[in-house]
Amino acid sequence: MKNKSYKSIKEVSKLLNIKEHVIRHWDSIDPKTNKIRIPGLSTRSRSGIRYFNEENIKKLEQIKNVLFDNGKHNYSLDLANKLIKNKKYKNIETSNVNNIKKNEKNLDSQLYDRLDLIRNKLKNLAEI
Repeated sequence: MKNKSYKSIKEVSKLLNIKEHVIRHWDSIDPKTNKIRIPGLSTRSRSGIRYFNEENIKKLEQIKNVLFDNGKHNYSLDLANKLIKNKKYKNIETSNVNNIKKNEKNLDSQLYDRLDLIRNKLKNLAEI
């Protein structure tokens, strides 16, 4: 069987493990601005059926990786779109997002350790 150049929303949903209604929301028109929330997520037929090529699927995957990490919602859709448009985040992968999060946690723990050290020194000074 030949690989199709376009996939349906159901196939993309299964492939990326994103619910179909979420993909539709990302690819819909925002009523406040009357613009598509994130342009370039799908190709539509004349009848309005969404089809997805490899480029569309990569963009959906990038948005998923930026928006969700370990099932948690990290950013708004607008911010995720801006991050992906930024050249630094063009080729972002899940592992990169996870590494960034781990580094942030390590920095946080180091800061807390330093703060505890400073608190203890201040307590000792207060006792003198």
